[in-house]
Amino acid sequence: MRCGFYPGSFDPPTLGHRDIISRGLKAFDRLVVGIGVHPSKAPMFTDNERVAMLQEEFAGLSAISRAEAVLFRGLTVDAARAHGAGCILRGLRDSGDFEYEMQLARMNSQLAPDIETVFLAASPATVHITATLVRQIASLGGDVSPFVSGPVLERIKDKFKII
Repeated sequence: MRCGFYPGSFDPPTLGHRDIISRGLKAFDRLVVGIGVHPSKAPMFTDNERVAMLQEEFAGLSAISRAEAVLFRGLTVDAARAHGAGCILRGLRDSGDFEYEMQLARMNSQLAPDIETVFLAASPATVHITATLVRQIASLGGDVSPFVSGPVLERIKDKFKII
């Protein structure tokens, strides 16, 4: 069984993340979506909220049986290995992402030569979406509905008390 590990903060999960998950499920029999937990960062959503939002995304993709959201601390390669993944899945939006992701892939390859990194180019419809921009727009009362799924939008509205 081919298992992929898709790491990120998913704060919040966006349509870009959903696109990579959907397409990743075409490449892997099982996809573990790893939510990185960093003690120095203060995410907008709690760890449990991010897990719940990703599970809602899986349900929307009819992928409950093949996708799993997990929390992890430490190295991505260690988390991938712990979940039986032979590949780390990463999305690329632009050349800036490419440079950064290639650096990570080279480091991960040194740390864990048995784990490959696979890149998926963002779909044209989602290439401009970042969780950072979604958080910023939402915090200023803007409409983020074009960038997130319905269930995530409801959680954002609740978080910011947006009507």
